[in-house]
Parts: sequence; C-alpha cells; structure tokens
Amino acid sequence: MSTDGHPLVAQLYDAVMAIPERTMLPEHREALAADLSGRVLEIGAGTGAMFPYYDEAADLHAVEPDPHMREQAVERAERLGRAVDIADAGGESLPYEDDSFDAVVASLVFCTIPDHEAALSEVARVLKPGGEFRFLEHVRGEGRMGQAHDVLAPAWHTVAGGCHLNRETGALFRHDDRFEVLDYEQVSEGVVPMVRGRMRLVDGRGRLRKSLSRVPLL
Repeated sequence: MSTDGHPLVAQLYDAVMAIPERTMLPEHREALAADLSGRVLEIGAGTGAMFPYYDEAADLHAVEPDPHMREQAVERAERLGRAVDIADAGGESLPYEDDSFDAVVASLVFCTIPDHEAALSEVARVLKPGGEFRFLEHVRGEGRMGQAHDVLAPAWHTVAGGCHLNRETGALFRHDDRFEVLDYEQVSEGVVPMVRGRMRLVDGRGRLRKSLSRVPLL
C-alpha cells in the first residue's frame, strides 16, 4: 500500500523526539516490550524506536505504511543486528492470517491511523485468543485542555503527519468487549496526556482462552 508518505516528518521525527526518547519514554517502552515472546507484531513502527526494547525471544514483525519512516526502521533494525520482518501496510488492513500473533504492540500510532476503529478490529483479528494488546497513546485532554486540543487539531493534523490531537483512543480501547483490560493508566498529566495499558483478547463468548505461546503478565 505504498504512499508518498510524509518525507519531512520522517526526516525530523527522531530529532524532535530525541529528548523524550532519552528521558520520559524509555520506561514506557520497556513496559510495552517486557517479557514478550512468540510472534509479536508492532503496528506503525515508524522509525523503529521500539526495536531496541524487544527481547530476542520475540519473533518480531512490524508494519509501517510511510515509506520514509519504513526505510529508517529497516536501517535501525540492521544497525541493531535485529531480524524484523517490516511490511508495507497500515493498521486498518494487516497482511496476516487470523490468530497469527501472541502479542500486538502499538506505540504512539493510533493517533495517525485514519480509521482507528478498523485498526482495533484488525488487532483483535490477528491476535491469538488470550494474546495481549499493549499500547502507549496520547489522548484528548479534559476540560479546557481538551477544548484547546479540539481547536488545534486541524492544524496539528496538517503539520504532524496526519496525527489527530484530540482522539479519545483510551475510551475506544477500554470499551471494546472483545478485550479484558489488564492494566490501564494515565501516564502523563502534561499538555498532551498519554495512556498506557494492556488488554487480553477474549473469545466470542467473552471467556478467556489460554494462548499456546507464553506472553507473561507484568
């Protein structure tokens, strides 16, 4: 699904994120990747910022639709000496069979997926029953902060590579009855609040089914 992508955003992304990546984000990235094994899929890998955090026990796969971001992700994997199968695909149409993965990870990506509800359905489709969905996402603020996000959202979407500043992604996740919420917390009270969590896929009858591959709870 190759597109022209956002070459300027891709070029500047790592530089813009350098300070958060050194200070605030490492503990959250470590939590997302902790103890994962078996087949793991990262949605919207961007420039590959999560790659250093995964254990070697994980058979790592990733999707990234922006060709400029994807090129950087491939280069990062090569520098790390890490085997990562990186596909040209978006979150709304994952090129994998049903029940393919033991875990799916999303890090600051659901804000940019055009149809984020379809992407969550794809997560549920490719996860094995009992598998985990782990996420770190920024969300719309409350009160006046949320109102400010609503005002800024159109301009932000234009300059930030399609990012939706005012999405209520956390509510979308928590209210989906295909998943059991294991952990959910707001991890930032700043100008752009973030949420981090883990959810486990349940079967069609709403009962937990144990995955054959190990994805330990934190």
